[in-house]
Amino acid sequence: MGEGNKTNNEPSSAAVYRDASGAVVTDPAQAVGGEIIEAPNGGEPRRRTWFRIEEVELDWLPVRESAFLLWVLAFLAAVWFAIGVVLHFT
Repeated sequence: MGEGNKTNNEPSSAAVYRDASGAVVTDPAQAVGGEIIEAPNGGEPRRRTWFRIEEVELDWLPVRESAFLLWVLAFLAAVWFAIGVVLHFT
């Protein structure tokens, strides 16, 4: 539905997105930080949400974080499967 179809009960919101250099951008995919403000029916701001996205390298991790998380997922799936097999045969 379009903007003109809002009812009086729906909150309005405004968002400001910023890229890595601090410039305002309109594309949320390019944003690394910003602010989202929600106000009921265009009144006083009720909720203000700040966000910042940073990529952090973990010094103690010898592989990329995504590879590590994939191995953790595989390990947990193997444990889940092993528990299922044990429960099936007991």
